[in-house]
Amino acid sequence: MIIIGITGTLGAGKGTIVDYLIEKRQFRHFSVRSYLIEEAERRGLPINRDTFVVVANELRATHCPSYITDELFKRAQQLGQNAIIESIRTPGEVDSLRQKGNFVLLAVDADPKIRYERIVGRNSETDHVSYETFIENEQREMSSTDPNKQNLGKCIEMADFTLQNNGDFEALYQQIDDILKQMDHE
Repeated sequence: MIIIGITGTLGAGKGTIVDYLIEKRQFRHFSVRSYLIEEAERRGLPINRDTFVVVANELRATHCPSYITDELFKRAQQLGQNAIIESIRTPGEVDSLRQKGNFVLLAVDADPKIRYERIVGRNSETDHVSYETFIENEQREMSSTDPNKQNLGKCIEMADFTLQNNGDFEALYQQIDDILKQMDHE
């Protein structure tokens, strides 16, 4: 069983990578976002990015920095199949998953204007923001000295492989295939 974690900037293509691995490589998907939606609904909170950040930070502070991804890892382990955990946002999550073995972290990034166009186009409940708010959200999530808060910048630095997603789907898929080939040979 291989667990691939995915981290990256907002709108960079994490979901596209997940979809490709599910469809072409039969990976199972475990989503931090889905976990947080479940938790927010259980608590009767609004479903938006601010709620997700607050709930995630609270769960990490109450339990440990890797609590959510540890819970998703347990679910993946019960299935015993190759799995993807999306989206890794704290260094503590990376460290914890690495200790469990057979873990590879992928990071994905793209030009900010391209990423903003993508989030506007996907039209999800957390993506109705101006370009300025998009950049502010990203900057808030990019670094923190608190181990219970998001630090995408450090997670991206910790990645085993980094994908640049400024092109079309085929260019991204080729990068994924190249990484999977490298993983098979290690």
